[in-house]
Amino acid sequence: MAVYILRRLLLMIPTLFGVMAVTFLVIQFVPGGPVERMVSLLEKGHNAVGGEVSSGASPTTGNYRGAQGLDPEQVEQLRRLYGFDKPPLERFFGMIWNYLRFDFGESYYYHRTVVDLVLEKMPVSISLGLWTFLLTYLISIPLGIKKAVRHQSRFDSWTSTVILAGYSIPGFVLGILLIVLFGGGSFWNLFPMRGLVSDHWQDLSLMGKILDYLWHMVLPITASVIGSFAVMTMLTKNSFLEEISKQYVLTARAKGLGENAVLYRHVFRNAMIPLVTGFPGSFVAAFFSGSLLIETIFSLDGLGLLGYESVINRDYPVVMATLYFFTLLGLLTKLLTDITYVMVDPRITFEKAK
Repeated sequence: MAVYILRRLLLMIPTLFGVMAVTFLVIQFVPGGPVERMVSLLEKGHNAVGGEVSSGASPTTGNYRGAQGLDPEQVEQLRRLYGFDKPPLERFFGMIWNYLRFDFGESYYYHRTVVDLVLEKMPVSISLGLWTFLLTYLISIPLGIKKAVRHQSRFDSWTSTVILAGYSIPGFVLGILLIVLFGGGSFWNLFPMRGLVSDHWQDLSLMGKILDYLWHMVLPITASVIGSFAVMTMLTKNSFLEEISKQYVLTARAKGLGENAVLYRHVFRNAMIPLVTGFPGSFVAAFFSGSLLIETIFSLDGLGLLGYESVINRDYPVVMATLYFFTLLGLLTKLLTDITYVMVDPRITFEKAK
């Protein structure tokens, strides 16, 4: 087991390096960049200044040369400012060295450190992801067990219809519908539509703060979680149905055990193996899988919106740093999932992998 874990940890190094290298290479061929974006902004600023000049003002335009654009020396200063005066290989390995020391640099667009930006946006994504994760597991597993016990009954049929209908509706469409119905769109104004908390949140009591936060979360969490029920519920049902049909269940029933004893003492542990082993990945992903559309619809400034704006604004430090962090986290989660398999099911071993 220790050898297997060490091997997987060592394999993470070339995997992570390869992901970063491919992404860095692609970025080199993407049209536009932070330098071009800054040049465009400066030229637009000078054009605006030029409009003011004609009306009587007399600002200094510096190295701007009208239709010829910025002076090449000023453009070169921008390239040095962003580090693009160095060869690509030197920039790449310098970036990797900094990342190994968890130095993710500063955002070109926000002019703040990447770590500060991520920490600022994380509460929104954690709120969306954690509540979605908890509600999905707490509702889908009991529902899946109930559907397996009452397989092909009327309850099984109509619950399958409901959860599959919810699965077929995109989260952002449901979000818009919820706004129209309950967010003051056209019918009832029952829920707030912006941020995690109200403006006067600091003045509320402890219980008031909790209730205010939960009240803000109702609509976005509902839009996020509805589509997650179908997969987990049907996986739970099918896993229980498979175990119920096995010989050891028939033997337990033949010995006179009650249906609840058979279901929860014998079937439950084996049927839950596929769900429990996926728990680490689902739990970690829940914190960082905030939906861009959900955040946009409900005015929640989270990691999804940060990533989108970083790509649009060619904010490469944020793009590369978040990619590095999430890739590393994903690789560790895969390893944790494999270890969970061994802990949950003693029949699985990695001894042969030595």
